[in-house]
This record gives sequence, C-alpha cells and structure tokens, in this order.
Amino acid sequence: MRKKRTIPWWRIEFGSAEVNAVSRAIRDECISQGPVTRLFERRLMEHLGVRHVVATSSGSAAIAMSLMVLNVGRGDQVIVPNRGWIATANAVQLLGAEPVFADVEKKRPVLEVRALEKLITKRTKVIVPAHLNGRSVRMAPIHRLAREHGLSIVEDAAQALFSKNGKGYLGTQGDLGCFSLSMAKICSTGQGGFVVTNDDHIAYRLRAIRTHGVENVIDPGAWGSELGFNFRITDVQSSLGLVQLSKVKRRLEKVNRIHSLYKEGMSSCSGISIIPVATQAGEIPIYNEVLCADRDGLIKHFSSYNIETRPFLPNLASAEYFYSDESGLTCSQRFAQQGCTLPSGPGQKMQDIDYVVQTARKFSG
Repeated sequence: MRKKRTIPWWRIEFGSAEVNAVSRAIRDECISQGPVTRLFERRLMEHLGVRHVVATSSGSAAIAMSLMVLNVGRGDQVIVPNRGWIATANAVQLLGAEPVFADVEKKRPVLEVRALEKLITKRTKVIVPAHLNGRSVRMAPIHRLAREHGLSIVEDAAQALFSKNGKGYLGTQGDLGCFSLSMAKICSTGQGGFVVTNDDHIAYRLRAIRTHGVENVIDPGAWGSELGFNFRITDVQSSLGLVQLSKVKRRLEKVNRIHSLYKEGMSSCSGISIIPVATQAGEIPIYNEVLCADRDGLIKHFSSYNIETRPFLPNLASAEYFYSDESGLTCSQRFAQQGCTLPSGPGQKMQDIDYVVQTARKFSG
C-alpha cells in the first residue's frame, strides 16, 4: 500500500558535499563575490566552450544586464516570445523599451520565426529567442534576420543549460546567452544566473555593470563610465554551484530516463499528449510537459493521488502593464490554456515516476 505522501512537481537534491562546500567558503571568509565565484565562472567556461562567463544574482539579472550592455532604452523594441518567464519582457520594460510579443510554433512553445519576421521594424534592436525546456529555437533563420536588419541576439537559455542543437550548446550561439541557476534548474545555487559571450569588450562591460559600473575601475577616487547596479552573486552560492556542476552529467542522464519513461508509458493515455523534446538531437527535457484539453480535470485527478503538478503560466502579453493585443497569438493560447508540467527533476525517484504514469493511465479526458 502506497504511503500518503505527495510527489512534488520538482525535486533536486542538495547533500553533504554542498554542505561541506558552503562551510568551507564561510570558514575561508569567502562570503561575497570573490575567488570562489571566479573559479565557478572558469568551470562554466570550460564546460560550455566560451571565452567569458559573468556570474550574477539571477537569470533575470542576466537578461537585464545583457540588454543594458546592448544599450537598449527608450524608443527601442525588443522581440520576445509570448511563452516564457516574464523576467525577459519585464527587463525590456524596466529599461524603457517596448517588448514586442511573437507567437510560438504550433507544436512547440518556442519562438516561431515566420511570426518574428513580420514584427521587425526600424525600432527593433534585439531578438530574444527563449529555448524553453531545452528546446532549440530555429537559430539559423534568426541569425539571417539579425544580419539583414543589423540586430543583436540575446539567447534566453534559462531552461536550457547543456542542451544542444546541431551547432552546439544553446545559449552560446547569439551575441549573449543568459542562464538561470534557480531551484528548478539542472544546476542550482538557490538563486543565481550567468551571462556568456565570446566578445571581450562586451564581457568587460558586463563585469562593470554587475557592480554599479565600478568593478573594473582601478582608481579608487573615480566612478566608472558605465551605468550599472548590484547584480553580484556570492561565493557562498558559487560554492554550491561548483558541487552541483560536478553532478550534472548524472543528472542529465536521469532527466532523460525520466522523460523516456513518461513518453513510452503515456503514449496511449487518452486526452494527454507529451509536448515533444528532440532528445536525440541533444535537447535536455528538464521538465516533463503535456497538453490536455481538460487541464483542470487532469490536475484534480493527479491531486487526488497526492501527485503535484503545475499548470503553465499565462502568456507574457497577458500582463496588464504591457497593454498588448493577444488576438494574433493563437498558438500561444493553446499552450497557456492546456499546458501542464508533471513531476520532474533529477531528484525524483523512478518508482514515483512510474506511479505518476500509472495514475495518468487512469485519467480519461
């Protein structure tokens, strides 16, 4: 008989190695941003094969810093997909620019390139493709459009650390790439994030922006020439990141096994369809996402078996303060209304995933 405990929608493990790393950082008085963070940045550079990594306080900060270094401001437009975490659009708005929302593909909640092309104007400055749940946006045509119109590309790879397409790691193929290290990620520091770039000058400016424009200033009597803010991560968080990074290979294997179990076990489930992830091409499904016309009924069904799920968040354009017209964003609506995330994460027990699959088979939508 199964115990009455809830299977969480996300589970990741922190163990004795993380405790020891944090204790060591505190014992060595590495509390704020310092040598441990620099080591963490070097390790990420080695893993991703990029020239520069600038760690920061969150994935949201990474997006804001990237737009700041590209001088996005009043009068500019930034094209973002209508599906994703709202930090991307908020960063645009906070800088005084206008977020322009593009629809997503019919079968995948990632930016639809044909929809994007129609939105480019003389005011467009940046395109932000978001690789949701490790799914690669079609980057080749985006690069073509960026070249034709003189635009910059900031990849939102918050959910795509170590996910790949045919050109390599997602997040390393634009002018800048932004990653998150929050709790529901494959590698977590609790909160945190980082920006990657292969441009030396951009990296120099990012480090300045990270600390009120003065991180690179040598003269103690001078303020920097770069407008910035406090976007720093701490060595305590980075010590967690170093340990978490050492576990990534096993975790990637685990989330792929979990996804395979869902895909195979739920293939015959009535009324529930898995949103595809191209695992054979190197995409990493850290979340296990489904569509169901009766999403509320599905969530209620799982809840009655002590299984926690998470409905998809609303479309970005639906936030009242953007004053956007959603009428043409039809594919986005389907995901917003029918999308749901099943229990996921490298800390899940395989027997619990099997139980979720068995429970799904009892649902008739």
